[in-house]
Amino acid sequence: MTTPVTWPAPYLLKFPKLGEPGEGWIAVGEEGTVPFPMRRSFWTYDTPDSILRGRHAHYQTQQVLVAAVGRIIVTVEHADRRISTFWLEDPAVGLYLPPNVWRTMQYAPLTLQIVVASTLYEEADYIRDYKQFRQVWG
Repeated sequence: MTTPVTWPAPYLLKFPKLGEPGEGWIAVGEEGTVPFPMRRSFWTYDTPDSILRGRHAHYQTQQVLVAAVGRIIVTVEHADRRISTFWLEDPAVGLYLPPNVWRTMQYAPLTLQIVVASTLYEEADYIRDYKQFRQVWG
């Protein structure tokens, strides 16, 4: 019998930040700055603030979300049905999302989101139906 994987709860993480106010900043994401090996990155932009994105969970993929520009309100439902809300507004702060959370995101106008993921894209890894999420993780 295999032991089920226990995932940590979502949490905020700070990226190393270089620079100063008069020159600007560089936030660094490299090996060791996220809790998994980075296999893929993607970004979302020009999302109207009236659109609620996400509305899914994953079987295996871990992600870190960053609001590179703008603001993202991320609401997650944990496997135990707890709800947490995170406001991403600092490009040197990311939100770690394990596979076992249902997530929705709402973007302020002109927001640019960067996501790093632990896996390559695989549609079969997505749980897009809420009832199925509850069956798998509930």
